[in-house]
Amino acid sequence: SKLTSLGQLEMTWRSRVHFHPLLVRVLHKSRLRYYGKPEKKLDMPYQAYFEVADGSGMMSMVLWNSLCPEWYNSMKVGTVLLLEQYAIKTSYPFKTQPTPGDSQMKRFATIEISLNVRDPPTKISIIPEEMVKPEWGLPEVKYRFITRSELDGLPNNHSCDVIGLVTFVGRAERARKREHGEDFWLYRWAHAIDGTSDQPFILELFATSQPDVFEHIHPMTYLVCTQMRVVRDLTENPSSTIYLTTSNESQIFITGWHKGQPYTKDTKVKNFIQWTKTQSEADQMKKSVIGGYYPFPRPPNNFLKY
Repeated sequence: SKLTSLGQLEMTWRSRVHFHPLLVRVLHKSRLRYYGKPEKKLDMPYQAYFEVADGSGMMSMVLWNSLCPEWYNSMKVGTVLLLEQYAIKTSYPFKTQPTPGDSQMKRFATIEISLNVRDPPTKISIIPEEMVKPEWGLPEVKYRFITRSELDGLPNNHSCDVIGLVTFVGRAERARKREHGEDFWLYRWAHAIDGTSDQPFILELFATSQPDVFEHIHPMTYLVCTQMRVVRDLTENPSSTIYLTTSNESQIFITGWHKGQPYTKDTKVKNFIQWTKTQSEADQMKKSVIGGYYPFPRPPNNFLKY
């Protein structure tokens, strides 16, 4: 059928009601958001953002309500979608923005694609990777992997992807979203090493929409975390309190989930796998720790400073 591109959509969307089908690749995926309120009678108040791209650039796509439980898990980073009968809306200005792996890619920020059950009822098709043709010109998923030795030179809030061998994972902890609210964030601390430094990556992992992965992080697993943000305490000793935290678009993968993921082609990931082959599993197991309370950043040594 006649396709349109994201670039053409941006130029012509105001003058149209019906749009030609779109062929796009998912580059980023946000966590699932529940926006239900007691007074509103919505059956499935869910929403998820994706960043999708074709040869002309990248745009946000929003999956609404009952389409979320149906499609969210199938739309992975790297998935190619054929979209028909979708709506175009003006962009929501306050949403989080992932950092694209390809800094040259054009971003269409004024509008977003809206996928709904009705008005109009969207038709979504997933194109298997082996049927994707090079002439469609769809961009590949690109990453920004860093090694532990590179981390100390990165600025606060820098976005990056990491891979490491887990040596410590803490228990799940809760933090209030608001001071007197009843909603909590669930998170756990983890350490991962990659052989480029004596220090591990210190990772603050909030529960994303991947409970099956979050609950099964354990020592000796190969952990990949994407779209992580650098957090450094600029006041005291900056190198001692540098860690990485998840963002709204972070994805977490552990051993057993790596097969077929786009990052397996990345050079730094391949280098890490080569390094793990030189390590003795028994030696690493002796240094591994699980559970317990992990106060971080560490409180000062004396009580007056505290």
